[in-house]
Amino acid sequence: MSDPTPILELKRLSKSFRSSQSVLGRLRGHRAPVLRAVREVSLTLNSGETLGIVGESGCGKSTLGRCVTGLYEPDEGHVLYAGRPFFESGTRFERSRAIQMIFQDPYSSLNPRMTLAQALDEVLFVHGLRKGAGERNDRVDELLLTVGLSPTLKHRLPHAFSGGQRQRVSIARALAVEPRIIVADEPVSALDASVQAQIINLFVELRDRLGIAYLFIAHDLNVVRYVSRRIAVMYLGQIVEIADADAIFDRPCHPYTKALLSAIPQADPEHRRTTASIEGDLPDPLSPPAGCSFSTRCPLANETCRSVPPPSRMVEGHVVRCHRAEEVAAMSEPLGAPSGSR
Repeated sequence: MSDPTPILELKRLSKSFRSSQSVLGRLRGHRAPVLRAVREVSLTLNSGETLGIVGESGCGKSTLGRCVTGLYEPDEGHVLYAGRPFFESGTRFERSRAIQMIFQDPYSSLNPRMTLAQALDEVLFVHGLRKGAGERNDRVDELLLTVGLSPTLKHRLPHAFSGGQRQRVSIARALAVEPRIIVADEPVSALDASVQAQIINLFVELRDRLGIAYLFIAHDLNVVRYVSRRIAVMYLGQIVEIADADAIFDRPCHPYTKALLSAIPQADPEHRRTTASIEGDLPDPLSPPAGCSFSTRCPLANETCRSVPPPSRMVEGHVVRCHRAEEVAAMSEPLGAPSGSR
């Protein structure tokens, strides 16, 4: 029988940063404003599952990923790994082995002065996973083969490789400690489109073969749908909707999610739909709206939306933060689409 305990659980997780302040402000004794990058995020991740995190730039996706890996310690809330408090159990090395991170830029995430063999061997040595040099050398070869690279390349420096090859090395480095969770932060956005597909397929293959769970952060909704079983939509530091991937695409319950989906380009001109752009700019994160975070840009917003923060609630199988979620779910047209549009 499978373990019902999620491999990862976030409970009302929040992370803030104090912004920089001018010299004059410091002299006057003013306190620097606080940026709440992540606000009361709750979600679960099961073993072998991929949970996609989507949203506009600046919505807090990467900060959330860094809180999960321990690069940032949250100000409030809890991170539970296999049911245990992540920041209170085990040593730093044990925590880093359990959850690894793959970063967006493969050109800056590798040490330019270390060969592939040295970069992977260092991970194995530090974590004591292979005691002898010969064992570590064999494991380096195995890791490279796992990500589709020839071991004959292991004595080369990173500058000799393409972006896609470097990202494969980053994946091999994460796999070296045999993690149960990988946080992938925009792992294909810096790559060419043809290479993106290869790396995405590698992620799927590794998940199916090794049972790794992914927190997959991206802005491309089509990529997220391909790799994810569930999708969480972030806006201004909050999760505004979580549901199964197909349910998110077929019947979104939050107006922000609906607007994002309606803006996806359609390749087939016979099936192109009228898109509805999201009006207005992202609110100042230092001073978010009093009510719903999306109320300043939502065409459905009323006085309740502008003054009362919506709680997370279940609507048609979706966990959603919206006072008017039932109305959004019932709509067949994009928000703001002109009458008569397809």
